[in-house]
Amino acid sequence: MDRIDTVKVPKSLPRPAAAADVVKVLAVICSRRPPKDLPLDRVRDRVLFETAYVCGARASEVCGLYVEDLDLRLDDEHVRIHGKGGSVRTVLPDDRGYVALLKLYLTRAGYTAGPLFRASINGRGGPLSYDAAHHRWQSYCAQAGVEIDIHQLRHAHATELINAGVSIEAVRRRLGHASTTTQLYTLLDDKIADTEIRAARRRRDRATS
Repeated sequence: MDRIDTVKVPKSLPRPAAAADVVKVLAVICSRRPPKDLPLDRVRDRVLFETAYVCGARASEVCGLYVEDLDLRLDDEHVRIHGKGGSVRTVLPDDRGYVALLKLYLTRAGYTAGPLFRASINGRGGPLSYDAAHHRWQSYCAQAGVEIDIHQLRHAHATELINAGVSIEAVRRRLGHASTTTQLYTLLDDKIADTEIRAARRRRDRATS
């Protein structure tokens, strides 16, 4: 038995959510009303899930964020994310709408320190748990009529970056991945690669005809 090679189980491809489906769920959270007119817990949920999507963070990482992890200086906004194994990375939330919503949430909640996403509506509880966030996300998905696991928000973000031409190394650093893990996302680029190959073939055929 010692001479038999170890069987390596291939990693499965991450399943990104379609951007249109993510938008549907986020719209359900706001019930098509301005965030300023929503209950605080709804605004909290919208900011929480949008943080996972815009920053490519794990839901557990987002639930563990503190107000002190935010740097909201104009045009230089960053979020400090505490990842696995005690690692820390700083992420640029490059989305003006998201930053505006985050600032609105902080203003309405009156938070200047402590957990960013709190368990109780009155803001006196501890950090919202992953299980609670997952349950609420599934409820919103059911209302939107789509099936998206909460972790697919992170996959969707990574795939969108790579499809937009962002380097593997930049995506790896943003997600806090080992390089081999991030390489999986390149396999999701097949349709784009096919399009480029077809275009090149058509150009070659025209040149030789």
